[in-house]
Amino acid sequence: MDESDLQFWRSVAIKMTEQVEKAVSPLVGKKEAGEIIKMGADGTPSKLIDLVAEDEVIEVLLRSKRPVILISEEIGTIKINYSADEYIDVESLRNVQTQNSEPPEDFYKSSQEPQIIFVVDPLDGTSNAVKKIPAFGISVAVAEYIPGTNLPSLSDVKMGFVKNFATGDFYESIEGRESSLNGKRIFPSVQDNLNQSSLGAFIYGTKFSQVNNICKIIRRMRILGSVALELSYVGNGAYDAFMDLRGNLRIVDIAAAKLIVEEAGGIVTDQEGKSLSGLLNVNSRTSIIAAGNKNLHQEIMEIMEVI
Repeated sequence: MDESDLQFWRSVAIKMTEQVEKAVSPLVGKKEAGEIIKMGADGTPSKLIDLVAEDEVIEVLLRSKRPVILISEEIGTIKINYSADEYIDVESLRNVQTQNSEPPEDFYKSSQEPQIIFVVDPLDGTSNAVKKIPAFGISVAVAEYIPGTNLPSLSDVKMGFVKNFATGDFYESIEGRESSLNGKRIFPSVQDNLNQSSLGAFIYGTKFSQVNNICKIIRRMRILGSVALELSYVGNGAYDAFMDLRGNLRIVDIAAAKLIVEEAGGIVTDQEGKSLSGLLNVNSRTSIIAAGNKNLHQEIMEIMEVI
């Protein structure tokens, strides 16, 4: 991606965060926002506020007038602006959605080269938004993929954007260019003693024995209900570490924040210590352990006895 293309797609991503924030703002804290409308492509219920957010994402991409692929929890994987005669509006795009979120085998082969892929969680922390708990926002990852190579994965992500709509905090990262919060460069925590650390975690739905030793040692634990935001907190040191060991964490949820942490200088792996390289689709799942530095990450892994 050359510099002009990078700046163009960056401007689209920023416009997307602004439009989604504006659209969902009147629904935050409202009962109707939590009304279940349908099942999303990822197999989970889509609430009204989710669909309002995603419609804005689609609209912004349509207005870009450039071919782009969207991967989003509600609509799945879909092409936008690939033909002047189809998909001319949001309703048309929704009409071609299927519950099978996996694209056909020739989906990428038949597309123009190279491709830009937007991996978006239009509203991360939906339940928080419905209840007006101030931890919800958008996650936007921009990937570049060349057809004929392996299927697009996390390694193809070039830009990441995460915004907390409740606070206005805006995280941004471009591959090879560090990470920022509200325009200022960020750095992860240098705390390398687990017993002095603050850890964000999703521990429900896991065997408690997996994290019991961690819980006994850490100084404090936080569970906010927004993976994209909490993972981003590792990037600027608000959290010393973050983990989700359920094994069903959606790649869509972390595609942007993973880049933010890594470009800031932090470490992100799965619970076995392996690099995350999941495919970019709504069905891809993973576990995650992220830390501000290698020593803390190593200590977490050792205590969990996975290495």
